[in-house]
Amino acid sequence: MTSRDSAATEITPEVLLRAYACGIFPMAESADDPSLFWVEPELRGIIPLTGFRIASRLARTVRSDAFTVTVNQAFKAVMDGCAAPQPGREDTWINKRIRELYTGLYAIGHCHSVECWQDGELVGGLYGVSLGRAFFGESMFHQTRDASKVALVHLVARLIAGGFELLDTQYVTEHLKTFGALEIPRRRYTALLERALIGPAADFARLSLDRPTSGAEALAIIAGRQ
Repeated sequence: MTSRDSAATEITPEVLLRAYACGIFPMAESADDPSLFWVEPELRGIIPLTGFRIASRLARTVRSDAFTVTVNQAFKAVMDGCAAPQPGREDTWINKRIRELYTGLYAIGHCHSVECWQDGELVGGLYGVSLGRAFFGESMFHQTRDASKVALVHLVARLIAGGFELLDTQYVTEHLKTFGALEIPRRRYTALLERALIGPAADFARLSLDRPTSGAEALAIIAGRQ
C-alpha cells in the first residue's frame, strides 16, 4: 500500500519516527523526484535475530578483519554510497528530501551507519533507523566484495548486544534470504513492532561506538544468540 504527498508537505524527523512506529516509511521514485510516497507493504521483510545465518566463507572473512568496521563515523558518506548507481541498480530512491530527513534523524540519535574500511577507504556500509527495540534497515552498498555483508554481520551483533528484538528489512531480496530473511504478513509484523516499542529502548551504543568491534567478537555475540 502506498500514498503520495506533495513536495510541500512538511515531514520532519519527528513525523518520520511516528510513521515508523505505525509501520510505514517513505520512498521516492528517483533521486530527481522531489516528492515522497509512504509505503506499508502487505508482506514485510525481517531478519530474525535468533537464527541469523552466516555462510562459512563469509564467517572467515569477518573473523579475518579484512575490513575495519566503524559505527556512525561517516554517515553522510554511507548515504552517498547507497545512493550511487550500482550493478543492477542504475537509479535510486534516495532523493534530497530523504537525505535531509535521515540526516536529521542521525542528528537526534535515531539513525545510524555501519562503515567498512579498507586501506583507509570507505568500501561499503549500511544505514538504518532505531526506535525502541526495533531497527529498520534502509539501504546498503559495497565497492569491494563482501563489504556490505560484513557490515550487516556487525550490525546484527550490535543489535543483539544492545537488546533489540526486531530487524526490519522492509523487503526481502535473494541476497538477504541467505542471512535468513523472510516475509511476514502485515498483521504479524504490526504485532512484532508493537511489542518492540513497548518498554525500555534498546541500546545501540552497548558496544562501543568509538572502538571498532573485531570480527571474532561480533561472531561470538551472534553465536551466543543461536
